[in-house]
Amino acid sequence: MEELEKVLDYKFKNINYLKIGLTHSSYANEHKKLHIKCNERQEFLGDAVLSIVVSDYIYKHCPSLPEGDLTKLRAALVCEKSLAGYARSINLGDYLLLSKGERHSNGQERPSILADAFESVIAAIYLDGGMEEARKFVLRFVIPDIQSAKPIRFKDYKTQLQEIIQKNPEEKLEYVLVGESGPDHNKHFVVEVHLNSNVIGKGGGRSKKEAEQQAAREALGLMGY
Repeated sequence: MEELEKVLDYKFKNINYLKIGLTHSSYANEHKKLHIKCNERQEFLGDAVLSIVVSDYIYKHCPSLPEGDLTKLRAALVCEKSLAGYARSINLGDYLLLSKGERHSNGQERPSILADAFESVIAAIYLDGGMEEARKFVLRFVIPDIQSAKPIRFKDYKTQLQEIIQKNPEEKLEYVLVGESGPDHNKHFVVEVHLNSNVIGKGGGRSKKEAEQQAAREALGLMGY
């Protein structure tokens, strides 16, 4: 815990918030007799804190962006892929408490688990130190992401793919939901994009729209775009 506190650059008054933030539901279920709390509730809170911190920052620091672009920018900064990237940058997966099965299947590297844990850690800092400490932690990751021009990731891959396919009128493009998991407040969707019933891309996300965008992005990459 002390090692992770140094990585987070935050000293907890109540270390239990951090312990809960690192506890995946699989670990809690594996140790039911110990009545261990998992990080799902904190993750729910962390998601809200993350959203308000990012929204507040880009509203104040991107005055030229209209509402629609602000929404796209925020979506790019708080999507599962970005959050998992933030988590990897501090090796958060190394500190997670996972079941033996989840650890054996490299759950500590799974984007959905890393993203959820990152949000849970945000909540842990918020609960322990308040909004300003949480804001400082979040912006440590978000500001470099904005400045490095990475937000081009929110480009509309579905529209780009559709425009390419439309050049051949006989081709049919379809998005198919193939997986859905997670609690109601934090679903994870998996979508395939089909071209004439052939799978040409697959993607995941916290909403069906995000999953469709990631599937279209993969398809574009495989097509050389």
